[in-house]
Amino acid sequence: MSEPPPETAVQEQEQQSYPLHSINSAVVIRQLPSQGLSFQLWPAATTLYTLLDRHRSGDAAQPTPLSALLTSPDRRLRILELGSGTGLVGIAAAALLGATVTVTDLPRVLPNLQYNVDANAGILAAAGGGGTVGVAALAWGDRSHMEAVGVDYDIVLGSDVVYHDNLYEPLLQTLKFFLLESEKRIVFVMAHLKRWKKESAFFKKAKKLFDVDVIHTDSPSDGGRVGVNVYRFVRRG
Repeated sequence: MSEPPPETAVQEQEQQSYPLHSINSAVVIRQLPSQGLSFQLWPAATTLYTLLDRHRSGDAAQPTPLSALLTSPDRRLRILELGSGTGLVGIAAAALLGATVTVTDLPRVLPNLQYNVDANAGILAAAGGGGTVGVAALAWGDRSHMEAVGVDYDIVLGSDVVYHDNLYEPLLQTLKFFLLESEKRIVFVMAHLKRWKKESAFFKKAKKLFDVDVIHTDSPSDGGRVGVNVYRFVRRG
């Protein structure tokens, strides 16, 4: 199949800035809608990045839903993001928290993910917190990919990752690897917009493996009936 002419490729791109109010900055994200779902920004990603911005703006007297989770007194926070897509959440986490972030997705998604990371290098430098973003392939359930990125993380992030039911089990296997095989008590924070009843099958299985609770709920937007929920998953005990 031949490549589209350059002018067509330009038309298929969507580039937009997402403000980081707490540090008076913004993340610039390129979307490629014609390339598929992984190249578009989803509602739950907006919720999660907004919560990160609120967390940075807050203080001890005004804790946010993330306050108890985003603490690492001994070292710089290390964050892994699953199904990063465009990379908004991971890039924002690096800028806002000064964290060492690894953003991951399927190999075919990585070129655009790397493009967005590179496009925001100046923003990370200007933030002054020393945050960095690395890009890695991670197909859920692929143990070689999981072992390559390792388990040395403080927190795992994901947004709108519960979507295709054929990926429920690979996602659960991936969460088992990072949350159950690490010596540390790693937390998975997942922003999710409920769409179908079938999603209950994922949560039913997840609750057999992890303690799962809701730490934040957005109000419905754009005429929707439900808002985005943010969940915390952690190993039991």
